Amino acid sequence: MITYRPEEPKIQRSLTLHMQGDWGAANLHRVCGWISQELTDRSGHGTRVAIWNGRGFADGVRAVGRGEVDIAMTTPAAFASAALDGRGIYRDEYFPQLRALGVVPQRDRLVVAIHRSVGVTTFAELREQSPRLKAATALDDNVNHVGLAARALLREAGVDIPGWGGEFLEDERPQDAFAHVLSGEANAIVQEAVMLPQWQQFGADFNFLEVEPDVLSALETNFGWPAATVGDGYFPGQSSFRTLDFSDFLMLTTTDLADDVAYAVAWILGETRHIIEEQYRHLPPEGSPITYPLDPSAIGRAPIPLHPGAARYYHALPTS
Repeated sequence: MITYRPEEPKIQRSLTLHMQGDWGAANLHRVCGWISQELTDRSGHGTRVAIWNGRGFADGVRAVGRGEVDIAMTTPAAFASAALDGRGIYRDEYFPQLRALGVVPQRDRLVVAIHRSVGVTTFAELREQSPRLKAATALDDNVNHVGLAARALLREAGVDIPGWGGEFLEDERPQDAFAHVLSGEANAIVQEAVMLPQWQQFGADFNFLEVEPDVLSALETNFGWPAATVGDGYFPGQSSFRTLDFSDFLMLTTTDLADDVAYAVAWILGETRHIIEEQYRHLPPEGSPITYPLDPSAIGRAPIPLHPGAARYYHALPTS
């Protein structure tokens, strides 16, 4: 049986491209390294690809939208849709020329958890009791999507941690928030990266709060942020609950990128996916920062329009 594959790209000219990933040692940078290697192998002699450090959030969206880089990564994928029409943090500067090259699937959620000693199990109880909390979360600086989403969710839910005499313990990365919790400094956490093992270390001591339907509906209406479910037992002793989806790594460009380069990147995402999968197979899929096995059709389902060159690859895939 012959398996059909879309035509492999061969770019005869040399390229100089600039990509932007994350801080340097996390998953977005790893994806950039994979794409740059495979693209260089299929482009003209002398091709060079630079990978710039970033933060992997709104900074990547703005960098590619402003033409500072050719391709950038951002997460969660759905948050980029607001940059097309100027919602939320993009109301003063938006980028209708943004296009997707593909999505690297990553199953993640933003969760709100309160230490069991506080005695709160729902948002209604949280509002009623207004406890003094030290909440570990991320920076709220119009760049970090975790800090942005945490504050938006809490505001919509009627939760005022500083107004109740508490405080936010703000850091850039989830590992720093986990450190506050594990040390006992924080009695609440609003964070993502739910597949990381630290959650299993302290999760049994916390109540994970289901986000109310009207709050999730408002976040989707106002910002395009979808909801998702955390399954039974994902956290120790915790039944399933609904919260904010925080999934997927989006690879962005603009309409300025050449069609053959966009096609080549999409082809690499779909046809050489084993290269990135092999770097995560020591982890079970549900505990991996990249949710393998990757499906080329799913890679092509992006929250913003595909670049025409990338769309040419995904439309050439056989239908099941």
